[in-house]
Amino acid sequence: MIANALREALRALRRNLLRSFLTMLGIIIGVAAVIVMVTLGEGATQAVTSQIASLGSNLLVVTPGKRMGPGQISGAALFKAVDATALEREIPAAVAVAPAASRGMTAVFGNQNWFTVVTGTDNAYFTARSWKIGRGRIFTQGELRGGVAVCVIGNTVRTKLFGARDPLGEKIRLKKISFEVIGVLEPKGQSTMGTDQDDLVIMPLRAFQRRIAGNLDVNIIQVSARDGVSTEKVADDIRRIMRERRHLAANEEDDFNVMEMKEIARMLTSTTQVLTMLLGAVAAVSLLVGGIGIMNIMLVSVTERTREIGIRLAIGALERDVLLQFLVEAVVLASLGGWLGIGLAIGGSAVLADLLKIPFVFQPEIVVVAFLFSVAIGVLFGYFPARRAAHLDPIEALRHE
Repeated sequence: MIANALREALRALRRNLLRSFLTMLGIIIGVAAVIVMVTLGEGATQAVTSQIASLGSNLLVVTPGKRMGPGQISGAALFKAVDATALEREIPAAVAVAPAASRGMTAVFGNQNWFTVVTGTDNAYFTARSWKIGRGRIFTQGELRGGVAVCVIGNTVRTKLFGARDPLGEKIRLKKISFEVIGVLEPKGQSTMGTDQDDLVIMPLRAFQRRIAGNLDVNIIQVSARDGVSTEKVADDIRRIMRERRHLAANEEDDFNVMEMKEIARMLTSTTQVLTMLLGAVAAVSLLVGGIGIMNIMLVSVTERTREIGIRLAIGALERDVLLQFLVEAVVLASLGGWLGIGLAIGGSAVLADLLKIPFVFQPEIVVVAFLFSVAIGVLFGYFPARRAAHLDPIEALRHE
């Protein structure tokens, strides 16, 4: 019975190919929109997670000043290198503690110049921020203690200043002082906030303080916790130690801020997931619009085929046979639209993911859900026209012209 109804449905759809396609278009767009939105949202979530991870494993960032609001920090005394030494000594769960001071300035090599961020720090910085040396080496203990004029550069600085030339052993000029390039970092690309992580120059902290800054201040301390250790516990230890070192009374608020990268990652991930769900829900509305289109066309089809329905009923067809025939037609329309929408969505998602530079994350479950939803739309909106056809009076139907 169902096989016969399916053949009749396909025959009816072939008689009006253009109308059938236009009817399916709402379902096609709806299914494609839902899958594309969810796929791109999942890709964005993975991109955010991986970019946060690239900042450093289990990273905590300690900055001076009390956070007053989003992006605002009140003034407070800067740190010293000994503060980082105290954290390293008193927090056994810390695998790396890196004091750092930074300043934007122009780097010059030959007739090429590039404005970049220059950071003074020590070798713990490479561990804390998960930096790997692509070529060359990191600093020796003698270079760190003596503040020797050497540096490690990011891939962007290498490209802008040296092009295809090997930078190792060459010297770049910073504030009229020459620094020998001893290493090049492996590229990381853009961060979650859109900044270029490879646009930097790293030098020994003492060299930066003596030759660039002219003071002993440290404006940030980065702490990397060991795997399996609670970053919340490490953050509490940092606050306790820093309060002691900064001589804060029990009733005084912190004049520094401890920021956990894991917490930021959770916040950004939850935000992208909520946006994905919202966009998916908005896209699903177009499926309902497509369902209304199916119901409209099926009602028109019932009107056009009233005499045919009357003949079938007159020669012995049951109401359920007519109901099944028109219901199958509606489901076939929705199902074909669902399949075409899935094909369009997979191709469109791959192209858009490449353009947006995010991972293409294929999710079979959302494809199945979208297809089943399109079939359900066909059943839901096809039932009323099918029921109307099944309840036609055969005599009145035969009189219809």
